[in-house]
Amino acid sequence: MQSSVPKNFTAPSAELIGRLLARLQVPFDAQSLAQAWAQPDVNAERGPAHWLGQVLRQAGLKNVMPVALAWRRFDRRRLPALVLHEGGWFLVERQPLGPLLLSGADGQQQPIDDAALQDAVVLWLRAPVASAKVPVTGNLAARLVWRELFRDRGWLSKIVVATVLVNLLAVMTSIFAMQVYDRVVPTMAYATLTTLVSGMCLIVVLDWLLKTTRARIIDSLSCAVDQRVSQQVYEHLLHLRLDLQPRSLGTLAAQVSSLDAVRNFFSSGVIFALVDLPFALLFLAFIAIIGGAVGWVYALMLPVALVLGYSTQLRLRALLRQQMLRSHERQGLLVDTIRGAESIRANNAAWQFSQDWQAITASIDGYGVQQREISSISSVSTSSLSTLAYVAAIVVGVWQIEAGLLTMGGLIACSILGGRVIAPIAQSAQYMVQWQHVTQALQMVHQVLQLEGERRPGQHLLLPDESPRTLEVEKLRYAYPESPVCQLDIEQLRFKAGERVLLVGPVGCGKSTLLKALAGLYRPSEGRVRLGDADLWELDPQLVASQVGYLPQSPHLFKGTLRSNLALSGAGGDSRLLQITRELGIDAIAAASPQGMELAISEGGEGLSGGQRQLVAVARLLISQPRIWLLDEPTASLDAEAEQKVWRTLESALGPDDVLIVATHRPVAAARLATRVIAMQQGRIVKDGAPEVVLAQLLARPAPAVKMAKEVSINVV
Repeated sequence: MQSSVPKNFTAPSAELIGRLLARLQVPFDAQSLAQAWAQPDVNAERGPAHWLGQVLRQAGLKNVMPVALAWRRFDRRRLPALVLHEGGWFLVERQPLGPLLLSGADGQQQPIDDAALQDAVVLWLRAPVASAKVPVTGNLAARLVWRELFRDRGWLSKIVVATVLVNLLAVMTSIFAMQVYDRVVPTMAYATLTTLVSGMCLIVVLDWLLKTTRARIIDSLSCAVDQRVSQQVYEHLLHLRLDLQPRSLGTLAAQVSSLDAVRNFFSSGVIFALVDLPFALLFLAFIAIIGGAVGWVYALMLPVALVLGYSTQLRLRALLRQQMLRSHERQGLLVDTIRGAESIRANNAAWQFSQDWQAITASIDGYGVQQREISSISSVSTSSLSTLAYVAAIVVGVWQIEAGLLTMGGLIACSILGGRVIAPIAQSAQYMVQWQHVTQALQMVHQVLQLEGERRPGQHLLLPDESPRTLEVEKLRYAYPESPVCQLDIEQLRFKAGERVLLVGPVGCGKSTLLKALAGLYRPSEGRVRLGDADLWELDPQLVASQVGYLPQSPHLFKGTLRSNLALSGAGGDSRLLQITRELGIDAIAAASPQGMELAISEGGEGLSGGQRQLVAVARLLISQPRIWLLDEPTASLDAEAEQKVWRTLESALGPDDVLIVATHRPVAAARLATRVIAMQQGRIVKDGAPEVVLAQLLARPAPAVKMAKEVSINVV
């Protein structure tokens, strides 16, 4: 929320702006900043934020966004900033353990009290956040996968033994060819041939058994690891701090789904090809033993193949990352399109979304074309390199045969083994493409695992025996991540057992945010929320959930049945479920369907009206019977009759020591339940008292904070 300031204001000096940029570690050119500041076409007619934005853009700082707002709404954690105080601009900073410090253009610092700046205007700069590249060694997802992969190392010895035997058996093929050409063909020794063929049949069977066993071990291992890792990632997702959760649900879902690439990699044949790569040196040693100088051909070609594979990997890495990011962006657009199909059609915006989809798809296809081109060049080069190595080996082999150092069978054996040296190394580029998919997927999952959970890992959580009788707020301040606006600023607020409280105020005054902070969904930026005698964030989440019930402003229903959505928490029996559904009139929804309580519900509650979804959400909370009830606009989508049913049912369900806190824009209908009314404005409490006093004042005074309440009261009456 930007603050209004006089158009004719004294601009902060270029030196002061430069010092702020230096404090924020934003690189800038002082000369360019001074020239932009002195430009005659830069004016302040639209306020200081617009003026400063013009200056920064002309100075080449296009990614730095200025925001102007009142000090009382400013989150102090976002300091340093510029502040307009007593007609002049100052740089305001906050010492770790000291007071606020003001410094003017002359650089002299002076302490100042927070209260003296309540009516001041703040200019805050949102600097771009550098995205640090996290190496795989420090990747949380990679460490999680490797830990689960090597939890039981018994499989490792089996895979190693099977791999060694498989590659040793591959050498037998070349030895078989050498023996046939050197011993069988010159003398036509069919008995020897029969013996060799019998031995090769046994080798083929053994090779088949080893490869099948190895594949079965890897498949079982990858499935077990995938189940454990995906479960841990999903559990982490369930316990994320909701105020830190990414806003793009499609991107978040795509990040979690990236684990599929890891599972597919470990369960595919590529893993065997990578495991077999080190044995290229073994084959090279056998070539040197059999063919002598022929081994130098492949020894010289080997580094060329390695360079080819490595260069291809480097070229593909950036392309794969960009393609994955764009794919996640398209996933987010798809989710938004499906969820907002009604709004898109109602506003005739289909063409705009279609253009966005086309642009993203074209970008993804462009990256795909570049990848295929690089892979094609690598594949053709691999084929040419293999052919060149074969020709060179034959030429050198002929010289060796002429010198009597090599037989015809030995040359054929070397050519067979040579194919297992060059081709796998060069083809490793293709394998590394899939490995790059895995590393990028692990990076995406790492970003999810980096998100802070509702409780710190290893935190010793409290589990008090006594039920809480109070809910208290102390010096509570809250601001959304990457936002300088303080949504809540409450010095002290206490709710006692048995109180029935209405939260009223205009849209955006902080009612919903306060309820989420009280429910433990949003963690305060400063201050504490106390449930009983303990800090809410030091209690076990299960204990909090058993005592505190929260009804969001926009309730969500899940795919399943009407009954499964009503009994979502698992609390309460069928008798209470039937009682609540009868009192709220939900039984009429079941009666109108042949399935009754087994009426199918789609994702998000599709198939039910907005009012029916809200009734189901209210019933869900009533069935769970918490001790502290936090309701955010529980009757916003209901007609007058359904609203009265909700208040009557809620009144009968409340225990004598229960605490009820309701945020509503229709306070008149709920006034009979209330023992206390709290009026909020701009994140602060402006009135707190008895309903007959506070509501009378709000309905009588035509202020912006109560205009809406008066209009609602007229509609209700």
